[in-house]
Amino acid sequence: MAAECRIRKSECAEVSEVIVGEPYCVSVLKHGYCLNQTDGSFRADGSITLLTGPTTILVDTGGPWDRDFLLSKLKEKGLSPADVSFVVGTHGHSDHVGNLNLFPRATVVVGCDLSQGDRYLPNMLAEGSPYPIDPYVSIIPTPGHTGRDVSVLVKGTVVGEVLVAGDLFECCADEDSWRELSENPELQEMSRRTALRTADVIIPGHGAPFRVFRESGD
Repeated sequence: MAAECRIRKSECAEVSEVIVGEPYCVSVLKHGYCLNQTDGSFRADGSITLLTGPTTILVDTGGPWDRDFLLSKLKEKGLSPADVSFVVGTHGHSDHVGNLNLFPRATVVVGCDLSQGDRYLPNMLAEGSPYPIDPYVSIIPTPGHTGRDVSVLVKGTVVGEVLVAGDLFECCADEDSWRELSENPELQEMSRRTALRTADVIIPGHGAPFRVFRESGD
């Protein structure tokens, strides 16, 4: 019997916006969204997630229109941009990395590029290897939506392993809608399957966090 991992629309159990853990707490500062408009356009913004613990880590910054919102949310947590040590942009789209300029002192990861100021550091993300920030948090390659998408895996929370997944998942039960925006749907499908075998909770790029259900199958 093999374990089948899937997203079931009828069982999209949402998760609290604050997931406590040891040593990291995961806080979803903003749920991303994607809304079709009557003129054929769509309105979209990416999820913004904060990890607090031994290192303060921000995963995706929203679009440039989120500047004041983001500063306000950090202030609610007792933080300023200078307190953020790592900023991870899951990929380079404007609704995910629109406020990088607020964090000039942070180590910045966008896709597979890792930099401190104008100094770019070697890493193996583009070759498929994770980049561990510490034993509890790792940046992992999850390509497909773009060629160099990454996600952030957090261990030690009360709900198990949490994957901050960017646009690897649009939202819970995104069915085939994600394929329309994917540069490489076949590769993204592989990344999604791996994520569903690994994570207990997924924070998608354009929706609320959700639990992963696993069941036995042939």
